Amino acid sequence: MTEAPGFDTMVAWLLDHRGSGTGELAGPRAPAPDELRAVLAGRRPDEALLRRLAPALGFHTVDLFVLAEMAVPEDLAPLDAEAAPSASRMVMDAVHLPPEGRRELLRRVRALPQEERRSRFDPRPYGAAESGPGGRLTRMLQYRNLDRSGLAHALAVLTPTYLSAATYGVIGAGKKELTPRLVTDFAALLGIDARVLAGLSGVVLPEPPRAPAPETVDGAALLWEARRLSAAQAEYAAELAKSMRQEPRSEYRLDLPGH
Repeated sequence: MTEAPGFDTMVAWLLDHRGSGTGELAGPRAPAPDELRAVLAGRRPDEALLRRLAPALGFHTVDLFVLAEMAVPEDLAPLDAEAAPSASRMVMDAVHLPPEGRRELLRRVRALPQEERRSRFDPRPYGAAESGPGGRLTRMLQYRNLDRSGLAHALAVLTPTYLSAATYGVIGAGKKELTPRLVTDFAALLGIDARVLAGLSGVVLPEPPRAPAPETVDGAALLWEARRLSAAQAEYAAELAKSMRQEPRSEYRLDLPGH
């Protein structure tokens, strides 16, 4: 099985991939060179450093916490775990819309008011225990508020990957090897460059990956925005996406992009 690189190795890989040195990260709050050198030497970063390092590396902060295998702060987690089923349904309908329909749906989701958090977000691991690169990637997807069923459904309509929900539990537990296809499709759903995600996961891509289809890019953007929705808001967004579709509204075509 693919070995999980340490956080110091991943940061070194990212700096090399970006062509950056320890003193070249941009941004007014970017870590100082000595802080970066400490991370590269194996020192465990604290929460404040990760929050400053993520934007300097071009990452969502929550994803860097997952890669560092640190507890995700509550303010970076999805608002409402009960919103998960509706969020995945919204994306499944959204990718059947024309480009202008997807843009309008995204605009209306972003316009929904921010509600207060009423419960702690505490996702259950996809597998018996998260392990290795597969565990990291599935945990990143959990923080898109995708449970195993939601992930299976979203990937089936957005990418060529069509696996059972249970299989994602096996991947999360580190008992199934990550393939280039899996990494590429996970990357599309996460909105991360597939070459970057492959490098951080220790997976070699046999050829340069194709750019994600517009439907997939928009689906990933909707998933990210849906993280801040309550269950009621996500249900509204899912029903809105369904109402914007042409008939039939109860059917989903697999691997839709490019067809």
